[in-house]
Amino acid sequence: MKVFCLGGAGRICMEAVLDLVQYSSFEVITIGDFNLEAAVQLAASLNDKRVNAVQVNVHNHEATVEQLRGYDIVMDGTTITLNGLSTACIAEAGCHGINLNGFGEEDASHDVFVRNGKMCLPGFGMTPGVTQMMAMHAANQMKEVHEVRVSHGSYRPIAFSKSIAETTVYEYDPELPGRVVYEKGQFLQVEPFARPREIELPEPYGKSVQYIIPHAETRTLAKALESKGVQLVEVRGTWPQQNMRLVRALYEYGFLRNDRIQIAGQEIGIMDAIGQYLFESKEGHETELYGYSLHIEVTGISAQTGEACRHILTHTHPASDGSVQGWEKLRAYTRNVGIPLAIATELIASGQTLCKDRSGIVTPEEAFEPNVIFEQLSKRGILVHEKIESLVEVR
Repeated sequence: MKVFCLGGAGRICMEAVLDLVQYSSFEVITIGDFNLEAAVQLAASLNDKRVNAVQVNVHNHEATVEQLRGYDIVMDGTTITLNGLSTACIAEAGCHGINLNGFGEEDASHDVFVRNGKMCLPGFGMTPGVTQMMAMHAANQMKEVHEVRVSHGSYRPIAFSKSIAETTVYEYDPELPGRVVYEKGQFLQVEPFARPREIELPEPYGKSVQYIIPHAETRTLAKALESKGVQLVEVRGTWPQQNMRLVRALYEYGFLRNDRIQIAGQEIGIMDAIGQYLFESKEGHETELYGYSLHIEVTGISAQTGEACRHILTHTHPASDGSVQGWEKLRAYTRNVGIPLAIATELIASGQTLCKDRSGIVTPEEAFEPNVIFEQLSKRGILVHEKIESLVEVR
């Protein structure tokens, strides 16, 4: 099997590449990145004869398509704003595709994937991705599903890369139509910082107030659980508290509209300027606590007992304090995102999916059996925990 790792030299995707080298059965692993120097350095550091590096520019559609032809799958680590371009290249090249974001830019290429008999899975990292697996694990044990609340803490610097700074601005864009909740059969658009809810994550993260964010799980879980009568799907998230305070202030003062301003005769978006400052500043690259933490709450009627119940699933990973080699500081975040991407990439390429005869755009819920993902994560030290509570009133 051959895999093309698009944007493979980025801080997150390089962790997925490392995982493929350590665990996968791919015979060719190509790191394709616009930054050829970074791709070559990464390939050299991996010291594996299966790995090679090339330069790629998804803005050059025809050239990129030719570079991708012949690969079984393209593991796409490019940014949200490039996903429409990158997915179009993958589809036309006749490869399976998978990426981290899943914000809907991929949908335009559905028919091309179908025509070529290939599938594309948009959005498989920790969230979206593992979050859907955790929710479905609980839902599969219920005959009715009433409410699903997906929450996560993403503990990383606000701008350790330009794509991360871009994600911050995107998710809190006041005009973003994709910031929705699913409630009683309808998708309702909400404002930034809507529906605050205190969530208790496993230590060392603890309690924090989280807000609705625009993530794919809202739509994919609503679709997957429609037959079980789901009435509510909400997705919340938080970053380190200093990040949240900054974003809240930027929102309240209108900066997140990214209005165009004039500085010394040059026109620039105000958030573009702030994002560039954060990317270049010490503050944008540091935080006190690093890592990732998921909290999934599913309520409904147990298939086993017929009683009302609540499943709470969380996940833990090796500490970021330097006590576990390879998980130091920022890598405790980037590995949490990159490893699930690598796992899903090999499962798709090797035909180990629930929908291997399907083509076109597919969702995580359609693609994988949750326990298969959990088993692979556990081999890397990423563990899923489940607690089941009865909601039957004590009289």
